[in-house]
This record gives sequence, C-alpha cells and structure tokens, in this order.
Amino acid sequence: MGLFLQLLTVLVITVSLQGWLPLGYLEEERIALLHLKDSLNYPNGTSLPSWIKADAHCCDWEGIRCSSSTGRVTGLGLDGVRNEELGDWYLNASLFLPFQHLNVLILYGNRIAGWVGKKGGYELQKLSNLEILDLGDNSFNNSILSYVEGLPSLKTLYLGYNRLEGSIDLKESLSSLETLGLSGNNINKLAASRGPSNLSTLWLANITTYGSDFQLLQSLRAFSNLTTLHLYSNDFRGRKLSDELQNLNSLESLYLDGCSLDEHSLQSLGEALPSLQYLSLRELNGTVSYTGSFPNLTALHLEDNDFRGRILGFHNLSSLEELYLDRCSLDEHSLQSLGGALPSLKNLSLSALRSTVSLKGFLHLRNLKYLDLSYNTLNNSIFQNIGLCDLNNLQVLYIEGNDLSGFLPPCLANLTFLQRLDLSSNHLKIPISLSLLYNLSKLKYFDGSGNEIYSEEDDHLSPKFQLESLYLSSRGQNVGAFPKFLYHQVNLQSLDLTNIQIKGEFPNWLIENNTYLQGLSLENCSLSGPFLLPKNSHVNLSFLSISMNHFQGQIPSEIGARLPGLEVLYMSDNGFNGSIPFSLDNISSLQAFDLSNNSLQGQIPGWIWNMSSLEFLDLSRNNFSGRLPPRFGTSSNLRYVYLSRNKLQGPITMAFYNSSKILVLDLSHNDLTGRIPEWIDKLYNLRFLLLSYNNLEGEIPIQLSRLDQLTLIDLSHNHLSGNILFWIISTHPFPLQYNSYNDESSSHQSFEFTMKNVSLSYRGSIIQYLTGIDFSCNNFTGEIPPEIGNLNKIKALNLSHNSLTGPIPPTFSNLKEIESLDLSYNKLDGEIPSRLTELFFLEVFSVAHNNLSGKTPARVAQFATFDERCYKDNPFLCGEPLPKICGATVPPSPTPTSTNNEDNDGFMDMEVFYVTFWVVYIMVLLVIGAILYINPYWRQAWFHFIEQLRGDPHRVPVRSKRFGAGLSVE
Repeated sequence: MGLFLQLLTVLVITVSLQGWLPLGYLEEERIALLHLKDSLNYPNGTSLPSWIKADAHCCDWEGIRCSSSTGRVTGLGLDGVRNEELGDWYLNASLFLPFQHLNVLILYGNRIAGWVGKKGGYELQKLSNLEILDLGDNSFNNSILSYVEGLPSLKTLYLGYNRLEGSIDLKESLSSLETLGLSGNNINKLAASRGPSNLSTLWLANITTYGSDFQLLQSLRAFSNLTTLHLYSNDFRGRKLSDELQNLNSLESLYLDGCSLDEHSLQSLGEALPSLQYLSLRELNGTVSYTGSFPNLTALHLEDNDFRGRILGFHNLSSLEELYLDRCSLDEHSLQSLGGALPSLKNLSLSALRSTVSLKGFLHLRNLKYLDLSYNTLNNSIFQNIGLCDLNNLQVLYIEGNDLSGFLPPCLANLTFLQRLDLSSNHLKIPISLSLLYNLSKLKYFDGSGNEIYSEEDDHLSPKFQLESLYLSSRGQNVGAFPKFLYHQVNLQSLDLTNIQIKGEFPNWLIENNTYLQGLSLENCSLSGPFLLPKNSHVNLSFLSISMNHFQGQIPSEIGARLPGLEVLYMSDNGFNGSIPFSLDNISSLQAFDLSNNSLQGQIPGWIWNMSSLEFLDLSRNNFSGRLPPRFGTSSNLRYVYLSRNKLQGPITMAFYNSSKILVLDLSHNDLTGRIPEWIDKLYNLRFLLLSYNNLEGEIPIQLSRLDQLTLIDLSHNHLSGNILFWIISTHPFPLQYNSYNDESSSHQSFEFTMKNVSLSYRGSIIQYLTGIDFSCNNFTGEIPPEIGNLNKIKALNLSHNSLTGPIPPTFSNLKEIESLDLSYNKLDGEIPSRLTELFFLEVFSVAHNNLSGKTPARVAQFATFDERCYKDNPFLCGEPLPKICGATVPPSPTPTSTNNEDNDGFMDMEVFYVTFWVVYIMVLLVIGAILYINPYWRQAWFHFIEQLRGDPHRVPVRSKRFGAGLSVE
C-alpha cells in the first residue's frame, strides 16, 4: 500500500509538472511578444492592437501561430507591421530568443536595415528549429547572409527587394537551402563556392543590374538540382536565353511573366532545357517568336498578351497538354494553327478574351477534356462553328458569362463524358427538370444560375446522373414545385435554388436522402408552413439558408441535435415566433447565425455569448427583451453583432468587455439606459458603432475617441450631453475575413444609417466603404472641434438638433469626400466659411435654424443646387437663395467731404437701424418734455426760442423781478 501511494505521488507530481512547465514557457513567450510589439512600434506606432497585456491567450493574437499540442509559438507573421513612414531602423534579434520552437518567421516589409545588440543578427542562429525565414522588402545589405548562414534547419529564405548587390555566395552552411528568393536586388552573380547546392527553387525576378558584368544567368549552371526558376519582370532583350541557361538539365518550370523579350530570346530554349515541362509567358513586352522545339513541354501559359496580327506558332509542341490564353487580344488569324498542331492538348482556356474572335478548328482537338470559354461575347453559333458538341471526350465545359440565348441546344446530350457544365449568367431558358441532360450519366456539377428557369411537364423519366453540385438560382421565376428528379438524387453536396418560386413546405427529404449534403440555400423560394427537420441526425450539413420565406411557428427544439454540424444558419425574414431553442448551444461549430426580422421574443439566451466559434450574430428586428448579459465569455470570437430594433433594456454594463475582436456593434433602436461605458476602448478593433435611438445619457467618455479603427459611429437620438470630442475616423481598409462563410455572410451584413437626410438599410459589401458620424438629436454643447475637419475620408457628418455654439470650423473645407453635412438646429454663429464650395461631392447641406450671419456661400458647384431651406431661420444671413438681399453700396456724393467719402466695407441691417433710431428719438423727446415741465425758467426760455425761430415781429412783454414794471425785453 505504501509503494502504491509513493507511485501515485510521483505520478501526480509528474502530471503537475507537465501541466505547469508549458504554462511557464507560454508566459515567457507572451511577455516576449509584448516586448517585440513595443520594438516594432517604436517610437509612436499603433500596429498589433490585439497584442494587449491583459490578454493571456497570446495564441489568438494577430499573426501568431501556436502548436496545438504544446501551445508554444511556432509561427510569427509580422509582415508590414511597422509604419514605413518611420523610415529605416534596426531590430534587436535577441527578442526572438524565447521562441525556441519557432519554425516560421516572416518580417517582410518592415524597412529593417540591420540588427542591434552585442551579437547583432547572430542571435538568429540560436533558432535551431527555424525552417522558413522571410526578410523580403526591407533594407538589408549583403551582410545579412553572414547572420543567417548558421541556421541549421533553414530550408526557405526570402531576401527579395533589399539592398543586396554584386556577387552572392551561398556558403556551405546554406547548402541545405531548398528555396531562395533574391528578386528585386542589384546582383549580377550567384555562386555556391563550398560544394554543390540543394537549391531547387530560385526567385530572381525584377533584377535591377544589367551590363557587361551581368553573369547571373550563366552562374546558375552551378545549381544542378534547380527545378523551378522565376525570372519574371526582367529585361532580356538582346540575350539568347538558351545560351545563358545551359546545363540546367533538371529544370522543369520556368517563369518569364512580364519580361521584355525580342525575337531571338526564346530561340532553341527547348533544346537547352530538355526537362522543361512548364513555361509561363504571361503579359510579355516586345515581339516574341515561339520558334523552337519543346519536346517535353506539357503546360504553356500565354495569358494577358496581345497577339493581334500574328499567327501563333504551336508547332513542335507534340507533348503539350495545357494551353492558357485567357484575357489575350486575338484576331481571326491568331488561332489558325490551333487545330492540328496540338494532338495531345487536353486543357484549353480562352476566357475573357479582349477582342471578338472567330473560334474555328476545334474539331481536330479530339483529346480535349477541359474547355473554358467563359466571359466572352459568344452566342449560339459556337455549337456549329467550332463543333462544340462533337468534342466527345470533353469532361469540363465552362461557357458562363456569354450571350447564349433561347433553349438549351439538344446536341449537349452528345457530351456523354461531361462531368462539369457551367452555363450561368447567360440568357438561356433552362427547364427546372434538366430533362435535356438526363443522358449525361457522368455529370456531377451543373450551374445554370442567372438564366430563366421555367417549369415543364414531368415526363416521369429518371436521370442517369447523380449530381454533387446544382446551382439554379434565378431571377424570381415561378416553377410550381420541386422538380421530380431531385427525389432521385442521393449524392448532392451543394444545392442552391435561391429566388426560384417553388412554394410548398420545407423539403426535409432532401437532407434525409443526401447524407453528404453540405450546403443548402433556399432563400426567397416562397416556402411556407413549419420548418421541418430530418428524422435523423445529419452531421455533414454545414450551410443552411432559408431566409426570406414564409415559415411560421417556432423553431424546432431539436434543431441542434438533428443538424449538429452547422457552421452557417440563416433564417431571417420569416414568421418564426417563440424563443431561440436551447439545443443550438450544442452546435459547437456555428460561425454565422441570422434570425433577424422575425417575431422571436423573450430574453436572448446567455449561452449564445459563450459560443467559441460564433463570429456573426444578427438578432435584429425581433421582440427580444430584458438586459444584456453581464459579461461575455473570454472565449468569444464575435466580430459582427446586430441587436437593433428589439426591446432590450438597462445599461450596457460590462457586456462586451471581453469582446476585443468585434468589428461591428449595432445596439440601435432599443431602450438602453445609463452611460456609454468607459471600457469601450477595449473594443480596439471596432469599425462600426451604432447606439442610436436609445436613452443613453451623460458625456461621451474620452476612451471612445481612442478607437482609432472606427469608420462609422451613430449616437443620434439619445440624451447625451457635454462637449463633442475630437474624433478619429480610420482610413484603414475594412479587414477581410477568410473563413468558410465569408462570401455568403457579407451579403447578410446590414444596418441602418441616416445619410443625406434619409435613413437607409445598408447591406452587403458596400458597408465596408461607409464612413460617417451622426451625433444628432442630443444635448451636446460647446463649439465644434476644428479637428473634425481633418477627417478627409468621411462621407456623412450630422451634428443637427443640439445646442452647439461658436462658428463653423473653416477646416470643414478639408472634408473632400463628404456627401452629407447637417449642422441645422443649433446655436452656431459667425459666417459660413466660403471655401465650403470646394466640397464637390456634397449632395445634402443644411445650416438652418442657427444664428449665422453674413453672406451665403457663392452659388457655384454643388452649392448652386441648395435652396432656401438649407439656410432658413438665420436672421442675420443674407444672399441667394434667401430672399434677403445683402446691403447695397451707398453711391458717392457729387461734392465729397472728408467725413462721408470713406468706403464702408461692411453692411447695415436696416431693420435694426430703424428700430434703434425711433427708440432714441422718443427717448430724447421724453427727456426734453420732463425738463420743461420741472423747470419754469427753461420752459419760458424754450418758448421764447421757438418764437424767435418763427420770426414773430411782436415783442413779448416780460415782467422782470429784478427791475421795475413797464420794462420791455426785445
């Protein structure tokens, strides 16, 4: 028993140490990452905002890759992190020493010129597990080679676009390199002086040195194991590549895209490179002759070239299997030799040609299996002119994006080996039954979307094919019911019937019959009734969209158990009621969830905020009530949160405190109260913040202005007060999300924003281009910060219906892209800045109901379109389009005097003048009357003065109190 306890103790200690040691290493690496961030951002950079001290989960940080087993950092992707405006700098290589499990380090595009520290870049040599090192697009010179040559495991090294020059020697310590990138440098020779090199892939694109000492191509003979060579964007005019690339007997792939060549450049190249199988000559400059034999060439890329006026020579390419001429400019003679010269051709791509071409001679391409004619202007004549339906071995045919019209040509039934057929985005009439294709037993993929889908009488025949992918989304045609052939399909993996008006109930039999079904889209299909689940669990279905139908009732409570593999679930714009089923908590893989515009009610369940995979959540336009959760789980990955137009109450509190990944937060049109929380700056990735139409109060916290990624903020229709803070609107591009639902979810992202005096719902990819501020209908006071004029990318600014004072900042003339500017219903004064007329994109402008004065802006450009309503109720404002005319200039006097001959640069408000004059006049009369009434002496003197003015000849007798009677005063 004692021995057992001892062994148990040892076991517990061992397990504890195994759990504790990685945690210690993780903390050391987390601290090292923070030091690395400080160095990359020195002195005032703002990159890597997700790397924060308070976050212990550094493996979730941007650009970090960790081992799934040990949790140690194995990859650092730090490309383009440092602001290049800071110029060249020196990095401390010892910052990477804590990452002893690192096998990928990417420092591309950071303008690093060298290393600091006692040992400089030699510290890198201690990264014994490093296999991939990318130092491209920096400012290193040749000395960088001495620092990296001691890395024992290094297999891939990129040093492109640095300041390397002259001869580059790969010494013995770099002989294990398999891939080397030296593009964009000023080098003329490459050597391996200490033994043979294992180099198999070499990048020498855009080399900047040419001349008599240029021996770069000849020096490649030392690399006998080279199989792939990238020489794109070089100038090889006057050089015969076959002479300079001799002895590369193992070379299989050669890239010369974007090179400047002449008629001799490619002569005899095939003989010099006997193993060459892949040749890429995209977007060439100059006149090129394709003479010569390439006996083993199997793939030739000629995209984006201009071959008009030339006949392409495809002779001596007997082994060629793949030919790509996409986006080329051709004429009627360019492809004359195509027919019989390529007996082995299997893949031919002629998509998006830049000229109208007569395609003939395909009949000789009997072995053709892949043909891409998409996005041209081809019409139905292609089925006769090129014998399209006679290519009996064809397996893949893409003709989408052309001018095909009418019914499907019957000859398509002859292509019995066809596996993939894409006819989308034409003007065809395609029967929903696909009866014409029933004979194509090998057909796996059909895309007829973007055409007219019509119904036809069912002939009760069963198709020979078993489709895996079917896309028939259309323009809203009514086909009555689901086609019968779908009942016989059991291998479907993806089905899209969007916008086809089918009607009826949800086809749960589709899910039951097709156990491999992964994606099902039935948006806007006029389906109704309850949402029916399959009878058994279906683990493969990952995408389900039933939005914009007429489903009623509650969401089935078993949905999480029956569809446990869902990653995307869209159920918006239906008539669902009740609450969100608890079983959805069991779908651990759910990434996007849209229940918007239904009649759901009750509280939002707390488990939603703890779903670790959920990134997109839209519960807007329902009847959800109650408070927001006290705090989300620390594992939350939410990026898009739409909760607008519900009945949510109470303060925001700490609800989103841990949700640093959120890009969009829409809480508008609710009944939220309290203040905007001071922790708002924790959402440092936030791009859109919409809190309008709530009952928020108090001042804007200073922390809100620190969100330097914001592109749109709406705080309108609240009770906010205080001063408006200087605001920063980000000009960074909206981040793209690379995940399984990205393309679909972008069309489901939507929110309301008032722009140009109209509240609109913005949906889809356009939202990433919106920039704006709406602080209208609050109680803000003080002056408008002039710094707002620096937001030169902003599209909308609305500060109306507040109590703002002071002038309109002249800096507003810098808002060069603004389309809507509303400053009405405030207490602004001063003149309207005249340079606002330089805002050439301005469509909506209003400064009505203020105290502005002076003259309205000149009626030029956009301001010529603004009427009186834009300026009304500013009593001291004059000029067109207002009826009040600014004061006219007084004409000069015929006899000018020194007092009246001065110019008056201002103007006089006549109404004010008249009022002031009469008030003063009446006051003077009243004062004179009072004096005469009180003092009899002045009264008598005044009457005497008036008599004298009248010129009366009679004398007025006055009895003097001082002298005797009878005296008269003249």
